[in-house]
Amino acid sequence: MDMVAVKTAECDIDLEKDGLRLKVDGDYVSAEGTSLGGDDGIAVAYILALLDSDEIPHPRIEAVITTDEEVGMDGAVAVDLSMLTAKRMLNIDSEEEGILLTSCAGGLRTDCHLPVHLVGRPADTVCLDVSVGGLTGGHSGTEINKERGNAIKILGITLQQLLGKMSFHIAAIDGGEKDNAIAIEAHAAVCVAADKKEEFEREIGRIAKETENEYQSKEKNLYIRTVPGKTNLEDMFDKESTANVAAFLTTMPNGVMAMSADIEGLVETSLNAGILKTVCGTHKEVVVSLAVRSAIETSKRKVKLQLDTLTRAFGGYTESHGDYPGWQYNPDSKLRADMIRIYKEMFGKDVKVEALHAGLECGVMISKIPGLDCVSFGPDIFDIHTTDERLSILSTARMWEYLLELLKQK
Repeated sequence: MDMVAVKTAECDIDLEKDGLRLKVDGDYVSAEGTSLGGDDGIAVAYILALLDSDEIPHPRIEAVITTDEEVGMDGAVAVDLSMLTAKRMLNIDSEEEGILLTSCAGGLRTDCHLPVHLVGRPADTVCLDVSVGGLTGGHSGTEINKERGNAIKILGITLQQLLGKMSFHIAAIDGGEKDNAIAIEAHAAVCVAADKKEEFEREIGRIAKETENEYQSKEKNLYIRTVPGKTNLEDMFDKESTANVAAFLTTMPNGVMAMSADIEGLVETSLNAGILKTVCGTHKEVVVSLAVRSAIETSKRKVKLQLDTLTRAFGGYTESHGDYPGWQYNPDSKLRADMIRIYKEMFGKDVKVEALHAGLECGVMISKIPGLDCVSFGPDIFDIHTTDERLSILSTARMWEYLLELLKQK
């Protein structure tokens, strides 16, 4: 429920069926080799604890737990809320204690399909694997302002640079795991003339040093390297398809597109390339899946138009899904006023009221329940959607007590 499951390359856990290897280090709960799922497992835990108790005082509770929040708010979009009567909503889907979120960006997912044509691999070529990795990654909404490296983008630019020096052919290309997570790894299987292998590897080394220097303050573990690839590849992209894919990934917009003029430090519009894959169906194609976010609906549409136009220019097409509205700030929120007051009474300090660039389901809920008063809060969770994700135990306890006090007020 509202979780992004990612793991390190070395982790042998099957994320479809295996449990996590939880560990506690001081104040933090994390999972060995995988993301924790604290976003939003802790909210589900809070809700289940409330529903299970016969002693906690509270008004009538209507609990809503949705699926597929992380792939486009699909659960919130699909769920029938006509049976609900509540007009106040505590959205426990925030990751920083001491902050109340009162508005967020809308978003959509766009898949860019690029057709590729195959030719037989000549016998005098060798297969190599070009890999980009060691990146930090993170949530494509909350972490996008940190300008961390995106492995898909870096791989595309690397291949484009190589094409400017020598000839080679892509045979397959892939990267990333989730369209709303900044890609931490990407790979390209390439075919190079045997007598050009050493030159190719030297060029990779040169580009790697340049790129590592560019990211030295943001991505200290970044690497670009080449290793021997599969020897049984029979087909490869033709020259035009190889050039198209590399050029598309190079020119494809990615990252922060605009900052808010009203709220200092808030990203207004962004784009993240989260998944890159080679699809072998009726027609072979390369597909890039991107998450588009914006606090302004028209800006979101214009970014989609950019992707549509660019993809068509390279002979492809786009498909969009998971379109959800933003959550507009309500200046007259009584719930927000109560939560500000109660926080000050409990903790002796002011809570911050902020907007979020990431998507929350509040906008979808409000569109279905006119007049719904929403505020989002939660305990400290760090590096969500990454294998470094960790949840603060003490913060979880404090926000549980805060929730109980909110419910007492009715």
